[in-house]
Amino acid sequence: MGGDHGPRVVVPAAVEAIATYPNLQLILVGNRGLLEEQLKSHGGLQNPRLIIRETSQVVAMSDPPAIALRQKRDSSMRVAINLVKEGVAEACVSAGNTGALMAIARFVLKMLPGVDRPAIIYSLPSMKGHVQVLDLGANVHCEAHDLFQFAVMGSVLATAVDNNPKPTVGLLNVGSEAIKGNIQVKRAAELLKANTLGLNYIGYVEGDDIYKGTADVVVCDGFVGNVALKASEGLAKMILKIAKEEFTQSWYGKCAALFASPILRSLNKRLDPSRYNGASLLGLRGIVIKSHGNAEHKAFGMAIRVAMLEVEKNVPEKIQNQLAMHLGNH
Repeated sequence: MGGDHGPRVVVPAAVEAIATYPNLQLILVGNRGLLEEQLKSHGGLQNPRLIIRETSQVVAMSDPPAIALRQKRDSSMRVAINLVKEGVAEACVSAGNTGALMAIARFVLKMLPGVDRPAIIYSLPSMKGHVQVLDLGANVHCEAHDLFQFAVMGSVLATAVDNNPKPTVGLLNVGSEAIKGNIQVKRAAELLKANTLGLNYIGYVEGDDIYKGTADVVVCDGFVGNVALKASEGLAKMILKIAKEEFTQSWYGKCAALFASPILRSLNKRLDPSRYNGASLLGLRGIVIKSHGNAEHKAFGMAIRVAMLEVEKNVPEKIQNQLAMHLGNH
């Protein structure tokens, strides 16, 4: 029910996902009337693999996390996460209020042993394919051990989801030199250098290294990560907008656009944020995926796919096992 579009986007994405993946079952949580209306429009009303779980409340995008947690216990978000806790569902996918989703997921599912804070991880395009970046907003301030845990979790996810047996891990900093950075980043670097978990730590990386593909996993605190993410999305939109304007402002540009249209379509596809939709809330005793609030149905379908991959690869258990090894060595 959350996000900018609610059932208008979630339901067609669900119908398409069910048609694509024969072993998938989806539980649509929310207002039965609105969900059935959309299911009828998209031909999914009689599909036995699309189940409706009715709720009486909705978490608004403007709701403070405390209100969502304490006063909306029958919200679609709370009930969906409860289904994961109860083992009825293997993952939750939501386009709703990020702060509320994080607070409710942390309260209901609890943290994995050895994890102090959850982290939001997201896949961004790079010159070498894509890069996993975390934390992207769950934790504005982080200590060195938090950044170390993020590195472990990000490495596990990249290994599982990207089929990368030895992902490289970089620590985002204001420079690559050892003398640069704040005290938390310097201490985190020491922990990562001394790790006995086999993490493929390559040292400090800078902002431009994210898109060069210098590392497979880039670790930072949530303040820096969220600013980097939003700046990146804005830059991609600006590039596409400027390119469109330049090709439509003159007769010469319009002629050139005819020849360049395949390249423009390819550029638009590579920079389209919907291709990378689906941020994981790592560190929880369960799988929770956050979709962009303004995602259209194709993008929401990508978030569903991310959830399926993490279920198939059993990401939480692998993170728990890796951190248990770390705790056992200390």
